[in-house]
Amino acid sequence: MMLANLAVVLFRPKLSDNVGSTARAMANMGCDNLYVVAPRDFDPGRARALATMKGLPVLERMVIADDLAQVLAPFEVIYGTTARTGGWRRAGSLTPETAAARAVERMRQGGRVAMLFGPEDQGLTNEETLICSRLVTIPTSEEASSLNLSQAVLIVLYEVMKAWRAASQEKGSGPPEPELEAAASGVAELTRAATHEEREALYARLREALLAIDFIKEDNADYWMLPVRNFVERAKLRRSDFNMLMGVCRQAQWAVGNAPEKKRR
Repeated sequence: MMLANLAVVLFRPKLSDNVGSTARAMANMGCDNLYVVAPRDFDPGRARALATMKGLPVLERMVIADDLAQVLAPFEVIYGTTARTGGWRRAGSLTPETAAARAVERMRQGGRVAMLFGPEDQGLTNEETLICSRLVTIPTSEEASSLNLSQAVLIVLYEVMKAWRAASQEKGSGPPEPELEAAASGVAELTRAATHEEREALYARLREALLAIDFIKEDNADYWMLPVRNFVERAKLRRSDFNMLMGVCRQAQWAVGNAPEKKRR
């Protein structure tokens, strides 16, 4: 498959027909990694009917799971799709074309990327968008902004496929030489990008450390962590960076806990 390092994650899809149509769209665009999390009343027969013969191999490989965090844990970048662009989402939302170019850059370095799509009737909630590296919004008419789930998947994957082909023509079909050299020299573990699971662990430790030094307050701490999360996501954290920052957090918490009482005041 062309997009071997890319996965489509459907969270709580309502209609089995849309799961099947998504599988067909994925086959069209050269992506066969489909994860379905907590589907509602999933009917394999209806999904197969809409997948057609081309999409059946994608359905056969499909992973059905209950826990979204567990599914996303091994991925380095998660792009969450949303039609809501108000408030804090406005500044951080990407077009499918921009997101695709960034996703392909990471994939060509050996990284794993997930495209997350929410339920047809509600989309991703604020809580779910917080776990995404970046948000993606498909431009539509203001009078009809809601897209069918499989249509949204097709549009996003089409942009990824275009970006992949363009990058392959410019740089060749293989990963960059520095990545191959790093793997051969035994330092790939430190130079690889931090996974979603590792970044979430870092955010939890950063939250504790920043609370300990009174940089953020307990009241609405998750909200004040948003710019910190956005900064880390833009930094394209490596495993070695993750190790360093976790150590800084541990040391900061130790220092606060061992400081004389009068100094802490």
